[in-house]
Amino acid sequence: MSTRTTHSGVETTGNVTVGSVIERARREGRAALIGYLPVGYPDVETSVAAMRAMVAGGVDIVEVGLPYSDPLIDGPLIQRATEAALAGGVTPEDGFTAVRALAGVPALVMTYWTLVDRYGVDRYAADLAAAGGAGLITPDLIPDEAANWHAAADRHGLDRVHLIAPTSTRDRIDVAARSSRGFVYAASLMGVTGERDAVSAGARALVSRAREVTDLPICVGLGVSDGAQAAEIAQFADGVIAGSAFVRALANAPDVPTALSAVQAVAHDLATGVRQRPPT
Repeated sequence: MSTRTTHSGVETTGNVTVGSVIERARREGRAALIGYLPVGYPDVETSVAAMRAMVAGGVDIVEVGLPYSDPLIDGPLIQRATEAALAGGVTPEDGFTAVRALAGVPALVMTYWTLVDRYGVDRYAADLAAAGGAGLITPDLIPDEAANWHAAADRHGLDRVHLIAPTSTRDRIDVAARSSRGFVYAASLMGVTGERDAVSAGARALVSRAREVTDLPICVGLGVSDGAQAAEIAQFADGVIAGSAFVRALANAPDVPTALSAVQAVAHDLATGVRQRPPT
């Protein structure tokens, strides 16, 4: 017997929630735009300013990346950025600094589980909630091993976002959806992050399969390069997730003002894409 996960959950008191922002976008007839940047690249101050520039350009929800020394799913571009951030001395506490700076915008920390486990699961959840964070995206934490995190998230009113992939079975999609709150992250392809020339043909099929077992929003990421690709994904997903395009804008800029303008321009292009109406 199939089950369906309803679009309900704990809302963080006093904060705009991920669910409410995605629902607002849905009422506007569009997909939500979710933008990722690693905190600390090229330094903490600039990375925070870049996240705010993403929002100014039209990003609805921010993924605050915590740099990690062994990023399993990150492509070369993000790996180089996180290596530079680590070399500059970035810490998990800097993630809270970024979250606080994004007050009024849902901020999800994207992190590998070792960092949270080392920090202390309940302590991390409490500090993230105190900073105004919306929750965590945990790419390497499978739901079967996430009992401690789920309990801490419940105690502190945080969303928990698990990933599904084209190779996920129906049962695994069901487990990930029932374990998630906020949305389900659909990785559009197998492999590492990075911009692609075309949207994966499997993305639409994965979203369709996920909708068979859950009412939670399904947001698609990995490989989104520009507004045209965002528009394509927005026709079948509740949210479009982009990261490498923003990191590239930072990396290629000769100075901070140019970098912030470039990040905002990328966000504007993607935001225009998610607002495009399907052809009639």
